[in-house]
Amino acid sequence: MSDHKHEHGHEHGEACGCGHDHDHEHEEFVLTLTNEQGEDVEMVLVETFDVGEKLYALLLERENPEADGIILRMEEEDEEMVLYNIEDETEWKAVEEAYNELLAQQE
Repeated sequence: MSDHKHEHGHEHGEACGCGHDHDHEHEEFVLTLTNEQGEDVEMVLVETFDVGEKLYALLLERENPEADGIILRMEEEDEEMVLYNIEDETEWKAVEEAYNELLAQQE
């Protein structure tokens, strides 16, 4: 995916990562990102998880959910959630380890 930040409006939902309990039916949270070839790709927010003080999002392609997903860092800026690529190798290793632990707990 591209190296620029991706902004989208934040609406509370089951996977929004806001920390609130939501008792309503799950709605798909879809984002449109631009891939390395300059093509728009619809991505579904599958899960959010914390690593230390930071929040991360797992996204899968809406049209190809079996493909490898991507993990991006989420930060709130001006009441909007912004997604960032993980560029730092140390940060990536910590995120990868935390995600693998999360997967092991779900099995």
